[in-house]
Amino acid sequence: MATSYMKLKNVLMAGMLAASAVVLQATVSEPVYAQQSGQSEQSGQRQPPPTRSSDTLSDRVYRAISEIQGLMTPEDTSKEPDLVAAKRALDSLNERYDSLNDFEKSTLLNFYTNYYLATDDIPNAMATLERTLEIVNLREDARLRALLNLGQLYASEERFDDAIRTLGQWRDLSVDENATVFQILALAYYNKQDYPSAIPHLISHMDMLRAEGRELNRNLYSLLNLMYIEMEDYNSAHNVTKTMVGLFDDPADWRNLYSIYGFLDDDGKRVQTMELAYRKGFFASEAEYLNLAQSLAGMDAPARGIKILEDGIEKGVVEQNDTNLRRLTQMYIMASEFEQALEPAKRLTELANDGESWDYLGYVYLMNRDYANAATAMQTALERGGLENRGEVQLSLARALVELDRFDEALAAAESAQTAGQNNAAQFVTFVRSSRDRHAALQARKQESIAYYRPR
Repeated sequence: MATSYMKLKNVLMAGMLAASAVVLQATVSEPVYAQQSGQSEQSGQRQPPPTRSSDTLSDRVYRAISEIQGLMTPEDTSKEPDLVAAKRALDSLNERYDSLNDFEKSTLLNFYTNYYLATDDIPNAMATLERTLEIVNLREDARLRALLNLGQLYASEERFDDAIRTLGQWRDLSVDENATVFQILALAYYNKQDYPSAIPHLISHMDMLRAEGRELNRNLYSLLNLMYIEMEDYNSAHNVTKTMVGLFDDPADWRNLYSIYGFLDDDGKRVQTMELAYRKGFFASEAEYLNLAQSLAGMDAPARGIKILEDGIEKGVVEQNDTNLRRLTQMYIMASEFEQALEPAKRLTELANDGESWDYLGYVYLMNRDYANAATAMQTALERGGLENRGEVQLSLARALVELDRFDEALAAAESAQTAGQNNAAQFVTFVRSSRDRHAALQARKQESIAYYRPR
């Protein structure tokens, strides 16, 4: 938020200087005292000096202020302001401060404020505004202006409590509301982490901008959304984020939307939103591809997950490492796409060369009825070790060996699986033995037939 406040500070400074210029122009126009004097002289009658009023400038003060105005904002725009000379003139007038009426005091302090803003001396600008507010008979418009400017400066200096207090006084005194005031109050409460107070002010700020026909930028919605999320008000955050997706179609908003569906435990919409974001080309990280692919696989849609993951690998966003190839191979197995699973399973053994990778390859070979390669791969898996399902691998090896009529090896593998406590291993031991005996009997009859029909 420091960057946001720097931007806000620059905007506030520009706005306050522009507003001050308008006020100063009005201030140095011919004062009531001067007008009255001129009218008296034109009539040929010399009138006594008018009574000093708290809302008029004396001739002397008027001339001094006019000089200061000329130094700070020359009529000739090609000339640079002479702020050094302006400061000397201000200090000279300030020496007679106690003799000035309240309007003259506020006018002098207004120019001081403008000078400090122009020289980026914020502490003195704030001190001057605070001094302005101490004037007893300060005009209401001047008091409102001073409160507004002071509240803005407090906010720009991250004095949030002072900003809240001062702008609260402005709201108490002002007949009208102000969109900028709501914005500053929202940011001040936000930085105090008082989100319940910040949110209504931010919404009021946004409502006023809409009423004025002004466009709301994405940062306002983002700030509102962030506060709802911080409060774990995910239903409100969901509504804001859906609005942002519709207005801005920004990848970050799509990410926020499917994350919020996760918080709302709506996994169906979470995955659906992720898939829409993917189809719009908004995926940019490996984590996004993996998240969607695995989510689809977990929702019994592994074929769609495979396409997502392979697309990420092809684009170079998803690294083709052993972990991701393991995921891809698993998805092919889940989808019963055993022919397509063969290629990533082989690449997996090349990269990982561990027991699990060879087990995957052996299983894929087995499901493709390539029993010789299945047996080789599973034997390699057992040799590499590190298997959590060693008994299951031994049982699969036994199945492959039976198909190859290697019954003694199959029986040894099945008995090892039985020893490991693998389910159905005992039944398969019985099956291997009966298969071996049946095969032996068939071979014996075959030999007898051959001997019977052999020519004598």
